[in-house]
Amino acid sequence: GVDAAVRQAAGECFDGCELTGVGVAAAGLVDPERGSFIEVNEVPALRGYPVAEVLRRALGVPVYVEHRARLQVLGDRWFGAGRGLESFASVSTGEVLGVGVFFDGELLAPHGGRSGAHMTVLAGGELCTCGARGCWKTVATTRWLRQRARAAGLGAEVTLAELVRRGDGGRPVVEEYADNLALGLVNIQQLFAPGLFVLHGEAVEGGEGFRARVEERLRRDSGWSTAAPPRVVLGEAGRPDDVALLGGAGLVLTHR
Repeated sequence: GVDAAVRQAAGECFDGCELTGVGVAAAGLVDPERGSFIEVNEVPALRGYPVAEVLRRALGVPVYVEHRARLQVLGDRWFGAGRGLESFASVSTGEVLGVGVFFDGELLAPHGGRSGAHMTVLAGGELCTCGARGCWKTVATTRWLRQRARAAGLGAEVTLAELVRRGDGGRPVVEEYADNLALGLVNIQQLFAPGLFVLHGEAVEGGEGFRARVEERLRRDSGWSTAAPPRVVLGEAGRPDDVALLGGAGLVLTHR
């Protein structure tokens, strides 16, 4: 069952380690106070699952649960491009999509809040896994990229990096992907004006040209009126989950 799978994963991850605590970076809707998953659209069996309690019993240490996007922004705040900043946003791209916002010196973590992947960007658009239509997630993830590339005759399992390397052949799909990603960032900028967006995951593979396209669309459509236009930077290369894991470790340390 789920409990056994969680215990097995924990054993494989932490075998031989001396633990102070564990931070869980979770997708979907979470309840940090209870340490549980409220809802994970792709995995219905995890609805209401008390992951913190299960891990606490298995490992004998405190366990803290937070949304992946919010732990990612903490990782950037403590160890990455957000160090020393009072406001910025950290963006997950690829198979998952989400934004964590650090605003005026505080992590935005409202009860029941999500990561923006299910904000509506196209009324009446494609059906999403959540049951709604036109979510940002339906047009700005790896799934969309592969579908669009396949429709354009560019291959079934093509990556963003491969499309960029193809130059003019892949450019229309790459630019549309960048524009779709910028759609959600424009909404975040208009609501919270973080000013800086740190891209992680698949977007890093797109390189400078992809980054510049996202930034240009963000500046064009967000209606910024301050002295400093919003900026987009690429996170450090490496496994896309690293910064969220660093945020999870930092979350544990803040509770010591």
